[in-house]
Formats: sequence, C-alpha cells, structure tokens
Amino acid sequence: MQTDALTLYKLIILFLLDKVDFPLTNAQISNFILDKEYTNYFSLQQCISELTEEEFIEVETVGHSSLYQITPSGEETLSFFQHMISQPIQEEILYFLKENKYSLRDETSTLSEYHKAGKEEYTVSLRVMEKKNPIIDINLSVPTEEDAAKICNNWRAQSQEIYSYVLNQLLNG
Repeated sequence: MQTDALTLYKLIILFLLDKVDFPLTNAQISNFILDKEYTNYFSLQQCISELTEEEFIEVETVGHSSLYQITPSGEETLSFFQHMISQPIQEEILYFLKENKYSLRDETSTLSEYHKAGKEEYTVSLRVMEKKNPIIDINLSVPTEEDAAKICNNWRAQSQEIYSYVLNQLLNG
C-alpha cells in the first residue's frame, strides 16, 4: 500500500508540473500538496527526491530556491499513468493553478538575493526570468546589509518598472 501511495504522490507532482509552463519551487509544490493533506512533508520530499533521481523532473538552483520542471521522460510517464490520479484530484490541481497561476509565476520569475562580498560590501543579484531565460539580470554592489535587504525586498514590486526604464533608456538614449 505504501508503494501505491508514493506512486500516486509522484504522479500528482508530475501532473502539477505538467500543467504549468514555468518551474515551481519546492515550497509551491509542498504548499499545494500539504494544504490538500494528500501526504506528509517527509513522504513528499522523498517523492521529489526520487523523481529527480529518476530524471522525471529536473531541478535548477537559482539563488536559494530550487526550481522544478517536468522532463520529457516525466511527461511520457505521466501520459501512461495519469489515469491513476482520480478526477477530483486532477480538478483540484487545475483549479489551484487557474486561481494562482500569476502569483506562482511571479514567485519563480522574479528573483533576488544578496551575499557578503567584502569587508564592507554586499553584492545584490536581481533577476527576472521568462521561461528558462533571464530577461534582466542585475548585480549591484552596496555598502550595507540593510541596503542589500531593502533592494531585495523592493525588487519584486518594482522589477517590471525598472526593466521598462532600462530598456527605454538604452533604446532611446
């Protein structure tokens, strides 16, 4: 029975990843599955790890986030076994994605982090992704951790405006 349950959880993860055209973070996958109480955190992490090892999903680490996407092998496997996911579960996933698609995409496409670069210097990395490609990637050097944290906190809300401004300035002078 435990093996059947783990198989179902893996299929749910594959189905979730198959229905979006952008990667999802571990936290996003976990939040959905744990909120629906399909399984517990440890079983879920075991499934994610096994799916990655089996190359049904791929993981890319960007900053402090792990981003997961389904692979062609995962898509093929899902096509054979999707019928094992009940219709109500499939509908819950589709409803969740419909209601949260933009916020999920925004969380994984607008990235910011900082780290100490010298005695009195921090490097802030800011990025906006579209699909797998960065559309803007900025690295700034700032004097204090407070400045670095503030920039990171403001990036998500202002990244589109900053991108438009930079593009306009470079194209129009």
